[in-house]
Amino acid sequence: MNANLYALFASRFPQDRSACCIETHDGLFYTWDDIDRASARIANLLAGLNLPSDSRIAVQVEKSPEALILYLATIRAGYVYLPLNTAYRVSEMEYFIGDAEPAVVVCSPANFGWVSKIAFQSGTRHVFTLGERRDGSLLARAAHQSDSFEPVEKQPDDLAVILYTSGTTGRSKGAMLTHGNLASNAKVLQEYWRWQDGDVLLHALPLFHIHGLLVASHGALLNGSKMIFLPKFDAGQVMQYLPRSTIFMGVPTYYVRLLADPAFGKEVCANMRLFVSGSAPLLLDTFNEFIRRTGHTILERYGMSETVMLVSNPYDGPRVGGTVGLPLPGVSVRVTKDGRECATGDIGNIEVRGPNVFKGYWRMPEKTAEEFTADGYFKTGDVGRFDANGYLSIVGRSKDLIISGGYNVYPKEIESLLDDVDGVAESAVIGLPHPDFGEAVVAAVVVRLGAVLTEAALIAHAKASIANYKVPKRIFFVSELPRNTMGKVQKNLLREQFKDTFQALAAI
Repeated sequence: MNANLYALFASRFPQDRSACCIETHDGLFYTWDDIDRASARIANLLAGLNLPSDSRIAVQVEKSPEALILYLATIRAGYVYLPLNTAYRVSEMEYFIGDAEPAVVVCSPANFGWVSKIAFQSGTRHVFTLGERRDGSLLARAAHQSDSFEPVEKQPDDLAVILYTSGTTGRSKGAMLTHGNLASNAKVLQEYWRWQDGDVLLHALPLFHIHGLLVASHGALLNGSKMIFLPKFDAGQVMQYLPRSTIFMGVPTYYVRLLADPAFGKEVCANMRLFVSGSAPLLLDTFNEFIRRTGHTILERYGMSETVMLVSNPYDGPRVGGTVGLPLPGVSVRVTKDGRECATGDIGNIEVRGPNVFKGYWRMPEKTAEEFTADGYFKTGDVGRFDANGYLSIVGRSKDLIISGGYNVYPKEIESLLDDVDGVAESAVIGLPHPDFGEAVVAAVVVRLGAVLTEAALIAHAKASIANYKVPKRIFFVSELPRNTMGKVQKNLLREQFKDTFQALAAI
């Protein structure tokens, strides 16, 4: 049996292929036949390039139905899809393209000049463009291809997607997810979240992230459900389409911004069946206020780039604020300390095992081995505890990862950037509670004697070098960084010192 993920999706398409699969915010409609034929054309284009079977297709484009179709075409043709954040700049793209060595790079038309230069210098032979309005060389070339393509035979353990993630050391790692990983997780979530006939997904998430691509899109495709595609989250647009939708998935920031609109309430949500939150911790105040305003209880869940979804509050049964719920069927989750499982209520390291857990890190066999226990559990790097009812709470991270607005931010990368500035002696980057973003990136900087630096200048330097979501929202100048007797910076003391930085915003 062909384990190609596209073959699974196609087997679940609705019987009426002329029905709408994707509706856009600007009034376009794509049928299931449109999706099948368009992905076939792109698959034929890729296959015609005579690429090696394990070739990576790196994609940095704005969200559009065609971007999703490109993803489907890639896995349909048997290649490996590599989504890249649209906010990445030159130095970031140089690393990802250099490390992954993609055979094909697809970028936005506006970025072709600098992205193609990086790609060709790294040995990539083919660079295409794909715009937001069905423009670019990819579609122009694919238009001449056949609209029929049999999904390439794949085994469950064959690679389908590489998602880059990072540790606090700053070196990004490519998490290798297989056709089997993605299929098993999609099937479990379809049942666990009770996807139904007639469900309509309001899709406001980006497509370069696990949440929007491998959870939301997969759910709708597997269920044969229509998606309403928004190019990005906009509270007003979301409220416009909620009455025609039944499922919405978002990061906590989305829910904070919806609640900030006085018009948001029960009437807008009357047709809705399920609200899902993830990618960052949902504040209990947001959880409770959402219930009060809408009558709906947000379903919070927990996953990672390396594992897709692991744990979820139930569809049927109590959804407990401040927890991420129960281990999904087929997924084993344990909390350990010093090699032993913790008792109920005790805090420890979260470790997981299951068919959804990734194959390993791209070209990092030693790092992969380090991250697995002798009995096959993946060390998530998160710290948590189980309550008496088996619900898991995430209480922290063993590493200094910051999650701001649903995006992972790795302090070491920003510290390295700041430390390279003339006049900076050293820096420490931390995450602080923020009512909108969950966590906000903040830096403490020690200035060299005699140097004159301003917060505005350092922020401007960061904005010119890295993606905007990584840029510190505040920079504080300190005489020295707090350290322990071993010389390690005590970031917990910095968090305590500046913890109220954004408190005033919560009252607005």
